[in-house]
Amino acid sequence: MLPDPQYTALPLDFWACVRTLSQRIGYTVRGEGRVRVPTIDEIEAAFDDLGLDPAVLSRTRSGASVGNQLCSYYEHRAGVLNDVVEPLLMNATEAKRHFRRLKKQLRPTCPLPMNKQKKEKRAEAYLTCIVNMLIEAHANGATCDYDPRQLTSFTRKGLPVRTLSRRVDGAFPSVLNPTAVWEIKEYYYTTTFGSRVADGVYETLLDGMELEELRASQGVHVSHYLIVDDHYTWWTCGKSYLCRLIDMLHMGYVDEVLFGREVLTRVPELVATWVT
Repeated sequence: MLPDPQYTALPLDFWACVRTLSQRIGYTVRGEGRVRVPTIDEIEAAFDDLGLDPAVLSRTRSGASVGNQLCSYYEHRAGVLNDVVEPLLMNATEAKRHFRRLKKQLRPTCPLPMNKQKKEKRAEAYLTCIVNMLIEAHANGATCDYDPRQLTSFTRKGLPVRTLSRRVDGAFPSVLNPTAVWEIKEYYYTTTFGSRVADGVYETLLDGMELEELRASQGVHVSHYLIVDDHYTWWTCGKSYLCRLIDMLHMGYVDEVLFGREVLTRVPELVATWVT
């Protein structure tokens, strides 16, 4: 999923409003299981409750009032999540079926890692394996670091100019001056939306902020992707974090978010651009 261009050049104070109001009003409609679209009256009331100035909402910026911009974005975010993202999210059974089909079809030699579960939940990390197999199949023999065990570094004239704080889940063609890096968050066997899942969102945000600084100060652009799945974890338990992913996408901290079965069609397209 790519960002909508009409929301990608908005200032940071707009996103401060988005986050503050989402927290105050709520991300979902209780009992309906859908992402909420606040009305302008709810937004004005929230401003008043928080001791903020509702008159700010009437100020015009880029041809529209701040209040209308907020309403428009909330409607976009909810529509994307309710109508597009939710149907794309898989469970372990469906992911396993796609993994087995691709493994039989592609006969991969790339790494097929196991998940970190125990006993009966111990199995291949289906989403990671699917991504790895699709990259290998469409990379035309190009190298890829499927499991970086070192920090990503960027060099110029033989010297490192930036090194990321965290290890990424994958880099193309390597973690040294990569063209693309990605994080994969698959949680097929979790039973709650725990701190580990929330931490995964913030880790990607940190990577994105560092890559944005690299782009601004050094003129180096690296494609940054987040790949997530599991319907129960993300949709049933974590819709508020899905909202934050869409916010992060439009703030420019990640170039694209791939949800569930979207990887089956989108990863081959992305790999073709990396190779080119």
